[in-house]
Amino acid sequence: METEVVKHSSSFTIGGKLREYMMLVKMSLSIMVVFSAVVSYLLAPQVQFFWQRMLLIALGGFLVTGSANAVNQIVEKDTDALMKRTAKRPVASGAMSEQEAWLFAIIALIAGLFILGWYFNFTSAIIALASWFVYAYMYTPMKKVSSYSVLMGAVPGALPCLIGWTAGFPAGSEISWAGGWALFGIQFFWQFPHFWAIAWIAHKDYTTAGFKMLPSDAGQTKFSAIQAIIYSLLLVPVGLIPYFLGMSGIVSLWITLAANVFMVVQSARLYNEMSAKAARRLMFSSYIHLPIVLLSLLADKV
Repeated sequence: METEVVKHSSSFTIGGKLREYMMLVKMSLSIMVVFSAVVSYLLAPQVQFFWQRMLLIALGGFLVTGSANAVNQIVEKDTDALMKRTAKRPVASGAMSEQEAWLFAIIALIAGLFILGWYFNFTSAIIALASWFVYAYMYTPMKKVSSYSVLMGAVPGALPCLIGWTAGFPAGSEISWAGGWALFGIQFFWQFPHFWAIAWIAHKDYTTAGFKMLPSDAGQTKFSAIQAIIYSLLLVPVGLIPYFLGMSGIVSLWITLAANVFMVVQSARLYNEMSAKAARRLMFSSYIHLPIVLLSLLADKV
């Protein structure tokens, strides 16, 4: 009986610690980042599908992203504790010490950069390190200063596309940058309506923590909504670039165009309705939009 109790206790402890680390790396966000990096890698010319290579780029990207998210939670532990949606994060709640989180962040960063640099090329590792730095030490503190933090955060948010693309070129070979920047552009502009929809829904929480995340200082205003429309409109021409670069065919062109127009429509509905329901609709639309666009480009790769 005592042995069974000990086993159950150990299992519970391991399970609890695993959940803490899943929260520390922001699992859903990290998976989205890894998805973008892997698809961008597979879109690079000459790259063929091999499970081992795909898993390595996914692991390297996941470790670097997880490290950046851990640093973000260490720096924001006090403000995370003030918001309902983040109060249960391990560092903010006190379930994990800062020292443990820092140890994980350092080990994960080194391991992730090693995988990218050793198995792919140093260019992808350098871009990953730059992305990590901008997210952890520029975007994170800027959130309390200005809503321009969203612009700053969109850079590391889109760099996984460039990391994956450059990783698709053998070490020492010349990198064709145009395709990587095209993918970067798609994910860069996509983030604005996506994140502003989230900020609209969580505006009260963000305000409590002192974060300035919507374009207007007044918060949920027509000005904030029209910014989502503008950046959704910018997605339309940017989404056509892969076709004109010869990266993908006509089928993905029409799919991407339809998906981008759909984002414009949902942003316009937010402007017309000015409601949390419309913001939630835009948020979920953005979650669907990115996989559809990237997977259509990959399926129609030239």
